[in-house]
Amino acid sequence: MTSWKLVAHAPKPAVQAALLAQEDASEWDWEVVLSGSEVAEDRPDDWVLEAYFPRKPGKADHAMVAALFGSKPPTLAAEKLPDADWVTLSQQGVEPIRAGRFHVHTPDHPPLGQPGVRDLAIPASQAFGTGQHATTAGCLAMLTAMKARGIVVRNLADIGTGTGLLAFAALDLWPRALATASDIDAVCTGVVEDNAATNGFALGPRPGELTMVIADGMADPLLRLRGPYDLLIANILAGPLVELAPDFGAAVVPGGELLLAGLLETQEPRVRAAYRRAGFRLRARLVNGDWSILWLARRTAR
Repeated sequence: MTSWKLVAHAPKPAVQAALLAQEDASEWDWEVVLSGSEVAEDRPDDWVLEAYFPRKPGKADHAMVAALFGSKPPTLAAEKLPDADWVTLSQQGVEPIRAGRFHVHTPDHPPLGQPGVRDLAIPASQAFGTGQHATTAGCLAMLTAMKARGIVVRNLADIGTGTGLLAFAALDLWPRALATASDIDAVCTGVVEDNAATNGFALGPRPGELTMVIADGMADPLLRLRGPYDLLIANILAGPLVELAPDFGAAVVPGGELLLAGLLETQEPRVRAAYRRAGFRLRARLVNGDWSILWLARRTAR
C-alpha cells in the first residue's frame, strides 16, 4: 500500500493545540491518522505533527491539516512512505520496555526470563499497542498498581485493544477473569489471535480465556451481554473517551474500575469532567511524558 504523510514542525504548544483542534474539526477525514511527538529527548519543546494519508495529499488535504494550526500554520512537507504498512515500519527496531511487572519486546529481542517479570512478545504489526507508546506503558504500570492495591477482577474488557497487549496484561494479573477485547478495526482480530498464541493466552468464552469482537465503542450485543464489567480499559483518544463516558458508566459495575488513556495532560480536565458526570471518581493518575493515565472508580449507589 502506498502511503504518504504531511509533516509540520512547530513548538510543543502549537502541535498540542492542533491535536485538540482535530477532535472538533467537523470536516476531518478520519482515514487520516494524526500523531504528535517531540523531535528528540534533548529538545522537549520542539515537536513534529505527522498526518498519515492512504493517498497522495492534495491541496484540500494540505488545507485541512494547516487549518488545525489557525491563522499561522507552519510549513507542511509531503513525504511518500515505502510501499508497506507504515504502522509496522514505525514499530520496527523498537527497544523493549519495562512497565510495572511487564517486559514488552518484539521477537527481535530476547525475553528477560526474570522471576516476577512477565515477558510479552508483541511484534510490529498492523495494529497499535506494542507497549512503546507512553500511554500503553502507563496502562501497564497502572494495571500493576491496581493488582498491588488488592483490586479483584472477575470480568474485564479492553476497548480499542489494538494488539491485545493490555488485555493480555490484565489476564496475566487476574488469570481467572472473564475477558473481552474489542477494536473498531477488523485487522485486529488476526493480530490478537497471533499474539495470543505467541504469548500463551487462550481464546474463548470461558473465564481465563479472551473473547475478541469488532465493535465501535460499546455498540456490540456481545459486549453488552458479557457486561457489566468490574474492570474496563480504554486506551484510545480523548474525543472518543468523552463521547463514550455515558456508555462506560452503564458498562461498569458500581464500585468497579475504569482505566483511561490516550489523552494528553492538557485534555485531562475535559475527560475527567465527562466521567464525573457519568458517575466516576478519580482513584489515581499517572503522567508519562505529556500523556495522562487515569484510574477511575464508579461510585456506588447511596
